[in-house]
Amino acid sequence: MGTVTLGVSIAVPEPYGSQLQQLRAGFGDAAAHGIPTHITLVPPTEVEAERLPRIRAHLARVAETFGTFPMRLEGTGTFRPLSPVVFVRVAEGGEGCTSLQGLVRDPAGPLDRELAFPYHPHVTVAHGIADEAMDRAFAELADYRAAWDCTGFALYEQGSDGVWRKLREYPFGNAATGAVPAQPGSPVDEAAGTAADTAPRQS
Repeated sequence: MGTVTLGVSIAVPEPYGSQLQQLRAGFGDAAAHGIPTHITLVPPTEVEAERLPRIRAHLARVAETFGTFPMRLEGTGTFRPLSPVVFVRVAEGGEGCTSLQGLVRDPAGPLDRELAFPYHPHVTVAHGIADEAMDRAFAELADYRAAWDCTGFALYEQGSDGVWRKLREYPFGNAATGAVPAQPGSPVDEAAGTAADTAPRQS
């Protein structure tokens, strides 16, 4: 069956997702429209395609046991010089993201993997572009603010064209709705359901 490259992330909802996606593109990051704005839980991970049913079932179980928590973005940060990334900071909700990614990457589960760096929740707004453009992103978004309630996460697959496409959303067990509006210009699998399953290069 071959392999697939998967990622698990929290989508930044509208209108913030599209705003940050357009800003990222404006800074000259050519990958912007192929990467929906997100907070990574599991970075790009290559797995055997036959493991997908087990992975989906695992994610559904995690989501069912987790609860809604507040998210707030505020200001900018960077991983330079270690990694060429400028990001919007997660000012509130970091503990929830950290706990959630730990459950998703449970050593006993199908998405167990080591991370290249310690987990640090963030929203990338520039990656691997010219230093001048990175500096611009860092400065222009220094006063950025956004807040919402995180009600779930999603599984994504990276296509051969490098574009990330949503496979399925996983609403938390206590969430009234798990649907997150798709960002214009960000591909979404139209056939993917949003209910609990029955069968996301960190940037």
